[in-house]
Amino acid sequence: MLTSPLFRWSTAAALACCLGTFEAQAQQPDQPETAKQQQSQKPEAAKKNQSAKKQPAKRKPKAMFPAITVPAEGGTDYALQGEYVGTYTDDGIEEEKVGYQVVALSDGKFRIVGYRGGLPGDGYNGEPILSAEGEMNQEGKVLFTHEEGAAVLDEDGISIHPPGGGVAVGHAKSVLRRSPTLGKEPPKGAVVLFNGKSANKFVDGQMTEENCLKVGTQTKRTFGDFELHLEFKTPFMPTATGQRRGNSGVYLQGRYEVQVLDSFGCEGLDNECGGIYKQATPKVNMCFPPLTWQTYDITFTAAKFDKDGKKTDNARVNVLHNGVLIHDDVELTTGTQGGPLKEESTELGPIYFQSHTEDPVVYNNIWIVDKSKQKKNNKQASMKKKQQQSQDQQKPNKKNKKDKPAQG
Repeated sequence: MLTSPLFRWSTAAALACCLGTFEAQAQQPDQPETAKQQQSQKPEAAKKNQSAKKQPAKRKPKAMFPAITVPAEGGTDYALQGEYVGTYTDDGIEEEKVGYQVVALSDGKFRIVGYRGGLPGDGYNGEPILSAEGEMNQEGKVLFTHEEGAAVLDEDGISIHPPGGGVAVGHAKSVLRRSPTLGKEPPKGAVVLFNGKSANKFVDGQMTEENCLKVGTQTKRTFGDFELHLEFKTPFMPTATGQRRGNSGVYLQGRYEVQVLDSFGCEGLDNECGGIYKQATPKVNMCFPPLTWQTYDITFTAAKFDKDGKKTDNARVNVLHNGVLIHDDVELTTGTQGGPLKEESTELGPIYFQSHTEDPVVYNNIWIVDKSKQKKNNKQASMKKKQQQSQDQQKPNKKNKKDKPAQG
């Protein structure tokens, strides 16, 4: 019987994707001098050297990775990366649906991630994620091999093969998914924060040539409870890894961050796209490929405090990523470092779009429904209605009095 011709998630691949091997290497201390060099130093020089070593090492500047913002400039790497859906036949009898995510690792190298039942949010049955890596050959094909099966990627899609090769038992074609909430219109009463025409509702807001909002800005207005819709796009950075791959973040009330990152094909951790740092991992990694517009639809309830300033209720949040619920009434016990507001309080806060390593992440179609204002208006309307009713009750009962008939 043919086992699933997919590929197990390798520990090395997961670490490279989720932890960022470059940053781990970049922060290693300088190499010590050789023993011969140390012996040749004069005592005074050696003493100076020891003193210098006591000083904290200066942190090396982070290397910059190329960020591609136009698909046409991505070459073959970008053309082959993406999502694929198809079927394969198990032992020539049972046909099973399968989804693949192909992640470009630069210079013709790729990682393939397989999902039984279909892609995340579209049929994936939750069984362990399977993964392998491959490199393009001279014929323009990428071979992925594993003891449980093999696959060949080219411009026509992915052919699925049994272990050791042989005749294909299935095929998957490239698909382009679109978030069902992309381009969602603001409802009545919503505040349009950005629609590609002006960034004047943001502090020092700047726009790109494509009329998108740049990162590193926050709303001039502050909010309590709200419903927020926004759309974002991460750049294509195949030479980068982990947190250096299209990094930004949306800070709710300037305090609580929902991560924005190119986490396409990754495991789905709290420091990846859709995660709430150190507090909650997304139910499913719904990250689309880079240079694809994605959506967040967020419902936020602010933390509550008593008259003495003691917190009585934690903030709570619901998040839909590309139309799929990834956080369901999650309790936020503390804020996230890096936001404009450092502590939780009764103070209202802005929506802040983080600039992390200056990656060119962009935003568009941002609108918000201020539920705190609605509650205040409803309360005022209710009080006004009660006051009116009270006034009406205090007025004398004026009824039309008919003249009594004259008595003879």
